Amino acid sequence: MKKILIPFLFVFCYMSNTVMAQRIKGSDTVLPLTQELAEIFMKQHPSATVVVTGGGSGVGISALMDGTTDLAMASRRIKFNEKMKMKKSKHEPCEVIVAYDALAVIVNPENPVSKLTREQLEAIFRGKITNWKEVGGEDAKIVVYSRETSSGTYEFFKESVLENKNYMSSILSMPATGAIIQSVRQTRGAIGYVGLAYLNPYVKAVSVSYDQGKSFVYPSVETAMKKQYPIVRPLYYYYDKKNESRVSDFIQFIYSPEGLEKTLELGFIPR
Repeated sequence: MKKILIPFLFVFCYMSNTVMAQRIKGSDTVLPLTQELAEIFMKQHPSATVVVTGGGSGVGISALMDGTTDLAMASRRIKFNEKMKMKKSKHEPCEVIVAYDALAVIVNPENPVSKLTREQLEAIFRGKITNWKEVGGEDAKIVVYSRETSSGTYEFFKESVLENKNYMSSILSMPATGAIIQSVRQTRGAIGYVGLAYLNPYVKAVSVSYDQGKSFVYPSVETAMKKQYPIVRPLYYYYDKKNESRVSDFIQFIYSPEGLEKTLELGFIPR
């Protein structure tokens, strides 16, 4: 899988007599895929300018609601109140599934623990298990990292792994996925979660069991596509119906053979 460094702001500009400008904002999970697709798209459309920024799913959807982005990237579905707010202001949100993503639970590479059940993960992220020796590891404190509440990844992990129970109150919230990677890399007792495309040699993904320890599955594109790995979710683009013509060329491109190939290459599961 290709390993990439993700900057917070990624801007491509090509000068031409006619400029097709698009603003894309939101989910850090969808960010690396969108950056790569935007680069290829603009090589094929020299008159295009695409500006891609992260910040989280909630940030992207808020930007769509106030008209400061053309496409909102999201790792969760738009909420009912967000949809109603848009419709009340005479805007109609439209949804596109970009790809699917496996969410990997990561620990420090020096941590001997290599597999955890959903129940153990729930207990760790809710503060019920606080020492690695309770799950077969060393006698060391567990340091728990999470995305902040505006993140769609935060919400999906809460829904899928914690079964909608609350995170521990002392959890360390990170503003971006890159910050979780860095924190887990530097902290021997750390644990966190990231989209599959963010995995690198400096953190270790653990195998996960959703059948109370009968079988454990390692997160990968292959296990996700075979529906073996349990923590998989759709990733979305949202746009205002009135701006459909503005974004349609780019959306069509992501489903082209070249777009689908790049999606798979980066560690996402094509739609």
